[in-house]
Amino acid sequence: MKILISDAFDPSLPQRLKAFGDVTDDTSQLPEADVVLVRSKTKCTKEYIERAPNLKLIIRGGVGLDNVDLEYATSKGIEVRNTPEASSVAVAELAFALMLAVSNRIVEAHNSMVTGEWAKKQMKRSELMGKTLGLIGVGRIGTVVANRARAFGMYVIGYDCYVEYSDLVELKSLDEVLASSDYISLHVPLCLDTEGMINKETIAKMKDGVIIINTGRGKCVVEDDLAAALESGKVRAYATDVWYSDPPAEDCPLLKAPNVIMTPHIGASTKENLLRIGDQIVEILKEHQQKQGA
Repeated sequence: MKILISDAFDPSLPQRLKAFGDVTDDTSQLPEADVVLVRSKTKCTKEYIERAPNLKLIIRGGVGLDNVDLEYATSKGIEVRNTPEASSVAVAELAFALMLAVSNRIVEAHNSMVTGEWAKKQMKRSELMGKTLGLIGVGRIGTVVANRARAFGMYVIGYDCYVEYSDLVELKSLDEVLASSDYISLHVPLCLDTEGMINKETIAKMKDGVIIINTGRGKCVVEDDLAAALESGKVRAYATDVWYSDPPAEDCPLLKAPNVIMTPHIGASTKENLLRIGDQIVEILKEHQQKQGA
């Protein structure tokens, strides 16, 4: 079995995978690969898959399969797996860190110190305690965020068309979540129902001064609409780890919009998470090996 590691994983992974066959990170060997490991950078398009006639398994280290042409892979008899359980804590902690950064004005305070300004009087902070957090998406990551938010004394509500009950989140309609939340945190995959779901119509339903956190998918927001809402103050701040593309286009309106905190898609990039992803990849390969031997 030839295993191609096409993106960055924990450095220990190649050695761990040698028990399953020949391991390489040389992408020119794609035509010989039986298994391809990807994260976000590699796009497993139809054209990519056609270059790999021996391919039997694609493993995406992370949540979601946005960068894999699942329909075409399935039509070619290629199994596609991911590691959704591994990344929950890493992404949830980043989402919460972004909420804390906005409410405590950490970036502004730091930048003022770098420029030699002592802006103590200007840096009025706000607390998370007593605020309403609206989760759009109450799956694995949303639930971990909810657990931390409740520990901070936040009231947590959420919308998820696939979830009927939650111990931690009071489930409501999307319109109720939009209208009631002081903070809105996005934790949904990209699909027809979620693409562009944060737009001028849905923003109009939100509280004035709402804060939006996005560690889900960049294309769940309409960038021009959100930038306009930031300019007007309708949206107090937007903190995001995800973009239309990695990196974002130079003309992305959010790069120059006011009150935006930006990170370069690092949600899953904790050392602990990369080890957990490796653990799940090993288990997937064990299952795959057993199927092949059956």
